[in-house]
Amino acid sequence: MQDAERRLLALLMPEGLLDYFDIMEVVQKDKELHIHLDEKNIAPSGYENTKLASKGFMPVSEIKDFPIRGQKVTLHIKRRRWTVSDTRKIITRDWNLVREGARMTTEFGLFLKGIFG
Repeated sequence: MQDAERRLLALLMPEGLLDYFDIMEVVQKDKELHIHLDEKNIAPSGYENTKLASKGFMPVSEIKDFPIRGQKVTLHIKRRRWTVSDTRKIITRDWNLVREGARMTTEFGLFLKGIFG
């Protein structure tokens, strides 16, 4: 059933979102859905062969998305940050690189632009 659920969720979320984020919680309050998403612990581009330690998340970004079945939708996005073990440098995923990637859809590109400018 997990594959069917993931396909259904992928149809309701901005295209490509579930490649980078996990749904942690869904709260239905009045006529609103609040969907909480955490960035997956996948090394950012350019750091795949570097020893990284996940160091929690950046402050939450809130994005208004298209309504689902007449309910307003707010996505609560938590971006991950990592420490490079050798240098102790703090890094985050460069969403400009993700946006420019060949697999990026227009919808997901616009979604990222809405989150991170």
